[in-house]
Amino acid sequence: MIAELGLAALWLAAALAALQLVSGALGLTERGAVLGGAVRPVAVVQGGLALLAFACLIYVFSVTDLSVKLVALNSHSMKPLVFKIAGAWGNHEGSMLLWVTVMGLGGAFVALVEKRLPERTMLATLAGQAFVSLGFYAFLLLASNPFERLSPVPMEGNGLNPLLQDLGLAFHPPTLYLGYVGLSIAFSFAIGALVTREVGPAFAKAMRPWVLGAWIFLTVGITAGSYWAYYELGWGGWWFWDPVENASLMPWLAATALLHSCGVLAARNALRAWTIMLGVVAFSMSMIGTFLVRSGILTSVHAFAVDPQRGTFILALLAIYIGGALVLFGLRAATVTEGERFAFVSREGALVVNNVMLSAILGIVLFGTLYPLFAEAMGAKVSVGPPYFNAMSALFAVPMLVVLMVGPLLRWRRDKFGRVGRGLVIPAMLVVAGGIGVLVLGGVALLPWIGLALSVGLGWASLLPLKGRNLRRTPLPIWGMVVAHFGIAVALFGMSSESAFSVEKLVAVRMGEVTQVGPWGVKLDTVEPVAGPNWTAMEARLLVRYGIDGKVTRMLPQSRSFWAPPQQTSESALLTRWNGQLYAVLGGEAPKVDGEKQSRWQLRLWWKPFAPLIWIGGLLIALGGLLALLGRVAADVRRIVAKDKIAYRREKQGR
Repeated sequence: MIAELGLAALWLAAALAALQLVSGALGLTERGAVLGGAVRPVAVVQGGLALLAFACLIYVFSVTDLSVKLVALNSHSMKPLVFKIAGAWGNHEGSMLLWVTVMGLGGAFVALVEKRLPERTMLATLAGQAFVSLGFYAFLLLASNPFERLSPVPMEGNGLNPLLQDLGLAFHPPTLYLGYVGLSIAFSFAIGALVTREVGPAFAKAMRPWVLGAWIFLTVGITAGSYWAYYELGWGGWWFWDPVENASLMPWLAATALLHSCGVLAARNALRAWTIMLGVVAFSMSMIGTFLVRSGILTSVHAFAVDPQRGTFILALLAIYIGGALVLFGLRAATVTEGERFAFVSREGALVVNNVMLSAILGIVLFGTLYPLFAEAMGAKVSVGPPYFNAMSALFAVPMLVVLMVGPLLRWRRDKFGRVGRGLVIPAMLVVAGGIGVLVLGGVALLPWIGLALSVGLGWASLLPLKGRNLRRTPLPIWGMVVAHFGIAVALFGMSSESAFSVEKLVAVRMGEVTQVGPWGVKLDTVEPVAGPNWTAMEARLLVRYGIDGKVTRMLPQSRSFWAPPQQTSESALLTRWNGQLYAVLGGEAPKVDGEKQSRWQLRLWWKPFAPLIWIGGLLIALGGLLALLGRVAADVRRIVAKDKIAYRREKQGR
């Protein structure tokens, strides 16, 4: 019954999306203007129905209703409740239902709160959002029904991929989807502005909070996903340039450029065409990522290996949405002027340079991700990995970071380097000193050396916009910019340190033996069997000591065996200090050599100096975005309240 309720809600939501599209389109005409009044209420109800459908899916997963095919394939009665619930979106159909739910709620929220845009642009925006939603509703209902029944009902379910039975899964995908769908709203804003030819500061100010919100969620999602892969996969790395990782990075790069472009358009009425195009590109990257993950053409721990016919459906949606948007942009490009002019040496100029660099990095990542797929389709096997991505991205990332030091100090419209040069003396000296210091240490590759040197200077330069300000009265968006840029410096320092100074050791040790990894002494104390709700494991107890006089601490890495579905996984153990992280993975029992009586166990150990700064920096970047968003929203609320007060006074005086 609950499954049927969810399916009915999904069909009704799809019907309302069609009604929203038609009403919005007709509302733009003189004859159909009366229909425009129905668009906002319809959008709100559609979002509510999508939420109801997703709630029904969560319910059937939480009670392990094995008569629903999706539950039988992706859940198990012995799973902990949190992983039963997370299993609702840990599969293809459920993740797509989460997508349309967030998209429906996003459209409903826009309909409820957005009052700044002209009504015609608002109607076109909501019609565009309905058009996007309708395609995904069709995809779910026609090709990926999450509520399909199964007969006969099995005695037990298959279970969820053990790698996904982690608390990180309950957090990582929803945040990414919130980011992706936020970019769909930005896309709809861009389409609405193109349709009505109303591209200006008001449009940018209305669009910016949604872009900023999407960017925050993408930042948090990528940071959480990186940390999940780091500790869950047991490989000791935080970024592998996996195609599915790239699929989340590309929308973030486009959203970062779009966010800065929105700022220029809102403040200076410039970069109109840039902003529209980046709105289209950002959502295009989300769609490409969706296609890569769900088409079955990738082999990845992150990907859903599904029927390629579904990938064809998504590819068709991609062609319709993005192709249509590009055609519309081409038809209306002549009417979208660039607005106010500015000098190259200005804050706008610095933001344009950064946007060009971000776009170049996006192109590099896109090419490196798609080229092996095209090559394989032509019969050739090509591997594109970190050597390509790191070297090519650095060509544009390094100058971008240099501009990032200078840009926030420049004035709008026109400035001179001489005015800001004095303030950059200390950051420049720190860069030089950092570079020399790393050279003295020796044995550091070029890119980590550059990263360490730049991170020190960028960290100082990011604080300079606060110089001379009353910190208590400094607007939140300024604080947000400072915190986000400082977070980039922190993350860059962590990445470079981890790459430059990590120590790895693979050993086979007996009980009581001590091995050294970096400054740590690691002793294998015991290896004992343990059991969980749906797994058994061999658990090692490691006694570790930092240096000679450090306190002895216990670490408990595990080698787990799941039975639903059958799979072996490694549960790493992490020990964090202020200056780095000790990482331990337990392997299997090593083969005995002739004459050996005591077993040896394989251990893989890493000492990763300052590695936690990677994720601390990511969270600081997201925090900066949140501060900026709160500041923008607070300013909008004050503006609305002031406007209402003025209207009330005028009405009172008129009486």
